[in-house]
Amino acid sequence: MRAIWTGSISFGLINIPVKLFSAIEESTLDLDMLDKKDHANIKFKRVNETTGKEVSYADIIKGYKVDDKYVILEDKDFEAADAIKTKTIDILNFTEEEEIDSIYYEQPYYLEPDKGAMNAYALLRDALESSKKVAVTNFVLRNKESLAILKPYKNAIVLNRIRWEQEIRDSSALKLPAISKTKIKEMDMANKLIDQLTEKFDISKYKDEYHAKLLKIIREKAKGKLPETPKLKVVHKQSGDLMSMLKASLKNKKKSS
Repeated sequence: MRAIWTGSISFGLINIPVKLFSAIEESTLDLDMLDKKDHANIKFKRVNETTGKEVSYADIIKGYKVDDKYVILEDKDFEAADAIKTKTIDILNFTEEEEIDSIYYEQPYYLEPDKGAMNAYALLRDALESSKKVAVTNFVLRNKESLAILKPYKNAIVLNRIRWEQEIRDSSALKLPAISKTKIKEMDMANKLIDQLTEKFDISKYKDEYHAKLLKIIREKAKGKLPETPKLKVVHKQSGDLMSMLKASLKNKKKSS
């Protein structure tokens, strides 16, 4: 793996030099975009708006428009905005992980101790493990300030970037049913079904089946076979039908058990 950021964790008066690595890789097929007419590859070019000529990546700079003119920004300008945050994962406080709603979670990264930081890294990791707390931090990655939490994962410290409050859209504009305040028969039946389907979470049980099925369709189409499209059963009926479906779901679960 290649480090995408280097800096240090600020833990009280302790600075722990670390390297940041992406903790995930996408499980998607590498599909190319083609022209519908002749299946030729679609290519994207970085083009000068005035001349129409292609511009090499090395010749591209960044700018911000002010009063119809661009202010050009260099690497030193980004660091000058907050030199400390560009090189430091600053621990702001500690909290219970369950207090952070899952809607805020964005992307996980692995942190690896840099030279001479093994003991300090282990101390922070093990302290997080024993306290059952997560560290709330902020830092700058790719010219963007982010909130994040630090938590132990196996023998590593994981940095999980989380979104700012203002980045979450308000759900009040959605047309949603009111939350029921009375206990109804359907609710009782739904809770029984939830109880039947409740089990200890084991991530290894869940596989990306869509990826494999799509690859199978691609191979069959390569041989000239046309895939069959399954018919989906969508229910639009109200409570009377809900009760019968809940009862049937409970019976199916009992049979499968």
